[in-house]
Amino acid sequence: MKQIIIDLRQELSHVKKELAEVRNELELLRNGRNSKTSHTPPSHQIGRANAKSLRTKTGRKSGGQSGHEGSTLEMTETPDTIIDYAPQYCKHCGGDLRQEESTFNARKQEVVIPPIHAQYIEHRSYSKACKCCGETSIGDLPLHLTNSIQYGSNVAALVCYLSVYQYLPYRRIAVLLKDLFGIHISEGSIDNLLEKMAGKALPVYQTIQQKLQQSPVVGSDETGASVAGKKGWFHVWQNSALTFLVASLNRGFQTIEQYFPNGFPVSVYVSDCWAAQLKTFALLHQICIAHLLRELLNFEEALACPWSTNMKQLLSDALILKKQLSEEDYKNTPSSVLKIEERLGQLLQVDYSTSHKKVQAFIKRLIKNKAAILTFLHHAKVPPDNNGSERAIRNVKVKIKVSGQFRSERGAQRFAILRSIIDTTTKNSQDIFKSLSLLANLAPE
Repeated sequence: MKQIIIDLRQELSHVKKELAEVRNELELLRNGRNSKTSHTPPSHQIGRANAKSLRTKTGRKSGGQSGHEGSTLEMTETPDTIIDYAPQYCKHCGGDLRQEESTFNARKQEVVIPPIHAQYIEHRSYSKACKCCGETSIGDLPLHLTNSIQYGSNVAALVCYLSVYQYLPYRRIAVLLKDLFGIHISEGSIDNLLEKMAGKALPVYQTIQQKLQQSPVVGSDETGASVAGKKGWFHVWQNSALTFLVASLNRGFQTIEQYFPNGFPVSVYVSDCWAAQLKTFALLHQICIAHLLRELLNFEEALACPWSTNMKQLLSDALILKKQLSEEDYKNTPSSVLKIEERLGQLLQVDYSTSHKKVQAFIKRLIKNKAAILTFLHHAKVPPDNNGSERAIRNVKVKIKVSGQFRSERGAQRFAILRSIIDTTTKNSQDIFKSLSLLANLAPE
């Protein structure tokens, strides 16, 4: 009888444990009803960094706010064409006014695009015989002319601009050039022009790579992309002045090691909590606070987890403190920063053994990377989030949505090279098309 009671108690304990697990899964399913991504199963939605938005309602109407400096179309003082309208006869009696002196009355302007058509420039070489020595000299044609007929550098720059910056697929580029400029160009020729542009851009691309490795702050991220029917990845390393994109079939540390074998010995490395990113050698690490806050918000709403609420408040307070710190504060750590760090230490000492398994994993991750949570409070130029990298990598997603998959690995890498040049140009407030035109005018290697 005693043994039966023991067995029943053990079975009851087992049933209670299973019931607790079922309740947890039920919470997952309930929370998943609001899943915002079609590719994510609702039961997996909890705890995902991209599941919740941190934006809160401000109560303001959409559109430009009061006091916002708008822009209007303004008249120019140097119009390209002036058309005068003077009366030829009197509208009252019909008298002849052609010889009468005109008095200015009013002016209006309109912005138009003149008729556009492609120009064919013929380069001719002539020879001349020298009367002194009898030798014949031939006029040199420009070095960039390698074929009997070819597309000019501004056509190459425009194709690159439309494909890489405006994300147009080859077919639409061909149609646009035919309709607007009368240029009949094949998709194969477009591909060749982009290949030549990427080749000319390679030295600049490599310079960006080298400068990033010596930068005090570097952010990094990666995103998936379909490349020639395979699962591919784009990696980005960037800061406020530079963008370096790479296409790869590997998401892990192998790609990081390939392009930055020495890591970033003088940089604070900003990233999410992807293991390959945290493995990257750097002077210091900063994990994205925005990612952490979104996960905490999920735990708070789905599981009513008090610890998540406290940690979310701590990180929010740290973000507010970041805005209040002065340059002097970064030289000598103020007491306000020390207090935040003390609160963090206390929260990470919590007994999480009874928490939901996802919360447990989250806390373990924070404990492991504690030194990388509040780095931004000690360095003025270190951001608390990785939004810069996410903005830089988002261009890949837009390209895929507009143009579909990358047809080849080379095409993907070519996009990475040219987009790196364009983004770096934009960050340095330079004209994109002018920069591409200068690049197209470079002599072939």
